[in-house]
Amino acid sequence: MASVKNIKKDIDYLVDEVISDSLLCISMQPVKNKENFVEIINQTVEMRNNLISRVNSAPRTAKRAETKAYYKAIYDELISNADTSFDKLSKLIESK
Repeated sequence: MASVKNIKKDIDYLVDEVISDSLLCISMQPVKNKENFVEIINQTVEMRNNLISRVNSAPRTAKRAETKAYYKAIYDELISNADTSFDKLSKLIESK
């Protein structure tokens, strides 16, 4: 199992990547599409806050296997949501 510190770093890294790509797209795209990119940023920040909260409130008395499964579920959700956000960005860029 990765440490809690590393899980939080991974969450922050992927969220930062999505946000920086969104901001880059905002600067390159016309102003009329700005709301769509801002929506992606807001959803990503909400996801980050939710995942960090779940990491901080992990069950401490659970068995090792249960704890590993709990963190794996959080990590899988992170990857899934980041992939979805990047797909949304790609679709917005392609629609131009």
